[in-house]
Amino acid sequence: MAAMKRKLVHTEIMPIRWGDMDAMGHVNNTVYFRYMEQARISWFEAIGARSAVKGQGPVIVNASCTFIKQLVYPGDVEIKTYVGEMGRSSLQTYLELRPSYDPEKIYAEGGAKVVWVDYAREKSVPLPDTIRKIIGH
Repeated sequence: MAAMKRKLVHTEIMPIRWGDMDAMGHVNNTVYFRYMEQARISWFEAIGARSAVKGQGPVIVNASCTFIKQLVYPGDVEIKTYVGEMGRSSLQTYLELRPSYDPEKIYAEGGAKVVWVDYAREKSVPLPDTIRKIIGH
């Protein structure tokens, strides 16, 4: 099987907040999804994806996360967003999370399939050419 190509498209650094931790003393598993969500939204805003076509935009149809090591407070988390396979109306995103206190190690990795939709019709539509050009596929 051929190796999957991924293109780094965005890097974001966010603070790990005290309230992100749970009773076990590490960042709660649901918060990892929030970190990834915010990184994707920041990337979408940076490339104009949220306003590329009026009434259309990105929707997440599935998301996953593999928890490798526990993130803890205090520190920051760096989230790198990559784009992989692109279809007619979808693209696959991959994310890596690294803490500022151990930046050489990936503490979590995840992904989300993004589908471009017409919000009023609730149907997928082709990715706009402007988005394809920005991503470079």
